[in-house]
Amino acid sequence: MAGTPAAGALAAVGAAGRREGMEPDAPPAAGPPGVVVRVAAAGDVHCREDHRDQALAAFAALRGRADLLLLAGDLTTHGDPAQAAVLADACRDLGMPVFAVLGNHDWHLDRHDEVCAALRDGGIRLLERAWAVIEVGGVEVGVVGVKGFVGGFAGSHLPDFGEPLLREVYREGGRDVEALDRGLREIALCPLRLVLLHYAPTLETLEGEQEGILAFLGTDRLAAPIAEHEPTLAVHGHAHAGSFAGRIGSVPIYNVSVPVLGRDFHVFELRVPEQAAAPIH
Repeated sequence: MAGTPAAGALAAVGAAGRREGMEPDAPPAAGPPGVVVRVAAAGDVHCREDHRDQALAAFAALRGRADLLLLAGDLTTHGDPAQAAVLADACRDLGMPVFAVLGNHDWHLDRHDEVCAALRDGGIRLLERAWAVIEVGGVEVGVVGVKGFVGGFAGSHLPDFGEPLLREVYREGGRDVEALDRGLREIALCPLRLVLLHYAPTLETLEGEQEGILAFLGTDRLAAPIAEHEPTLAVHGHAHAGSFAGRIGSVPIYNVSVPVLGRDFHVFELRVPEQAAAPIH
């Protein structure tokens, strides 16, 4: 469904580095008054070949209803490139930019490169510890994407201690935290700033899940850069039995897992502020 945007729509994409012409101490950009950007989001779409028709129909129904689409991981059922090709076909002619992060299901068969190639063939922009800036209706929209990882929350944190394998889990989570912080610094001057995750950064959107599995659903280590940089919103998936809405400080956090939504997508209507509110560092 999501084809390549019009020439010039993609202003910048990177894992690091600053956009040309931007000064780190410049004032935040002001948005055109009254502009509303429609952001569709969903997680855990779990595409597979025997549900191809349903996927194509669901994405086709989104045409004209949003300005961009965020896919919060678990794009496939088992991480098979053929399953990724189903999503690519659904997004190829969608007519809006599509950003995605991978989820744990997308890694299951350990065919990462093939899955990513199939998704990119459909015009999907994968953000793997990366950021992008696009222009929508004259408004710069920044998106930072990291998968996130397990790690737990207050009372259930996995420690940076013990066996090397356990400590590597901690370090892997730390790499996502660092990438999220870097990306939010890079898009700080955009009037709208979006965070795209698979794993949850807060317990609030995990309400309804079994307490015994919370450490495997996300980590509040991801919350620190969100609280510091105050993006417009953050979305995640992964927690099928969780809750839709939560907050980290002043930032709204949404669990857009399809089982939580009870429908194919949620469309956020974001009014562009007259002046971006992100702290500049």
